[in-house]
Amino acid sequence: MTRRRLTSAQRASAYQKQWFAGLREAAAEGQPLALVNADAPQEILRAMDIPYVVNQWWASVVSAKRMADRSLDALRERGFPDYSRQYDAIAFGAAQLPPDEAPWGGLPTPDFVIAETSGDSARKVFDLWAENGHTEFFAFERTSAVKVAPRWWELVPREWEDVFGTERLDLMTAENWELVGLLERRTGRKFEIERLVRVMELVNEQAEWNRRTRDLLAATRPAPIGVHDIINSVMIPQWHRGTEWARDAAKTLYHEVRDAVDRGEAVSPGEKARLMWIGRGLWFDMDIYSRFEREFEAVFVWSMYLAIAADGYARYGDDPMRTLAARFAGMTDQLYTPGWAEGWYVKEALTHGVDGVVHLVADDVPGAHFTTEALEAAGIPVLEVHANNADPRSTDPAAFSAAIGDFLGTRVGAPASGG
Repeated sequence: MTRRRLTSAQRASAYQKQWFAGLREAAAEGQPLALVNADAPQEILRAMDIPYVVNQWWASVVSAKRMADRSLDALRERGFPDYSRQYDAIAFGAAQLPPDEAPWGGLPTPDFVIAETSGDSARKVFDLWAENGHTEFFAFERTSAVKVAPRWWELVPREWEDVFGTERLDLMTAENWELVGLLERRTGRKFEIERLVRVMELVNEQAEWNRRTRDLLAATRPAPIGVHDIINSVMIPQWHRGTEWARDAAKTLYHEVRDAVDRGEAVSPGEKARLMWIGRGLWFDMDIYSRFEREFEAVFVWSMYLAIAADGYARYGDDPMRTLAARFAGMTDQLYTPGWAEGWYVKEALTHGVDGVVHLVADDVPGAHFTTEALEAAGIPVLEVHANNADPRSTDPAAFSAAIGDFLGTRVGAPASGG
């Protein structure tokens, strides 16, 4: 078995640590800082040179550093639930830890928290940040799809007005401008539409490189790279979208994968099974993917991170603020809404030639059953595992691994090597 760490993953991790240290220094000097959810338009902050941390990324760092338990304990000690919306809430819990306990010295107190209100409990999580009298919460409305857009991935780059609907885009465009007004008032910085145009161009270029990488991996047998490194190489640049560094990182990843393919590298030369991991990354146990490579010669060749970066972000249009609204108004639809999401997952499963799917279902993910049902109807066996991806208390590690191992042996036809 050939395995090596991607240079692009190592560089991205090193860059992120250096960047975060600089962000902490800037915040200590009085520079503004935003905490922004993944479903909110970070490109506005990029265009205004306002540093931001993505809530889900910070939760993944806390979880990977084995501090999720302590962060959730801190929530419970303050009288808040520690068993609901953990992925959203971990960052707030971590903010209650002493700096010497928090990962990387901890997240500075943000001036702004920006998120879409995806439900009552999510709204309350973000409301908590504003109770300190310093942080201001800007809430985007969650809108719902009124029609199904099968094969949305072919339409959204340019036909987004028809796909998402004028009313939804009108609302989010107006909210984008409201956010600009708030940021200008609080920071004294001026928003320039020309800057947003350039940011959007860079994001599209990054998405195009990610699409090339996704398509190359889908077509290559055996898999040259496993998802563990791909996740790091893709997601860190995603949180820096709209910069030349992020665009170039996506380009570097493509060429590194291309070189691995040309050299005939393989995660597992005797690849017995190709697997798809649907759902968020299991941040507190990222070694799970490589364990099944070693024990079963079963390679996870797909995660949503590269796939959605390839299909879900590119948007082209004449009005940059409305085009930006089109990037985020339907993000939940693309990943989770019945009638939208399941066709995309089946398409990805078929193009990647997967033999089975491990479907991580969290308590805040709607429509999971429809995705499982569609994959099974397409002849692809699915194992649903119910857990929170950032809360290690939500799983029994031994039982979790045993369930996947049994699935591989009984439904996928990939018994453990030597067994």
